[in-house]
Amino acid sequence: MGTSVLSLRMDGELLDRLRDRAAKRGMSVQDYVIRTLMRDDFDERFRTAVEETEKFYGVDADA
Repeated sequence: MGTSVLSLRMDGELLDRLRDRAAKRGMSVQDYVIRTLMRDDFDERFRTAVEETEKFYGVDADA
């Protein structure tokens, strides 16, 4: 798998918060953002898989 570049424009306050959060974890801002996006993507795919499984087995999620 290759890599690509994604450029983001954000205000200074948000960047400062990201720097603080990344520093607390001993990470660069880039690594922190990538891990956050990967985690969010996994959560979304997992939730979709659960919903599809419930549809397949006829489980009512609201019950």
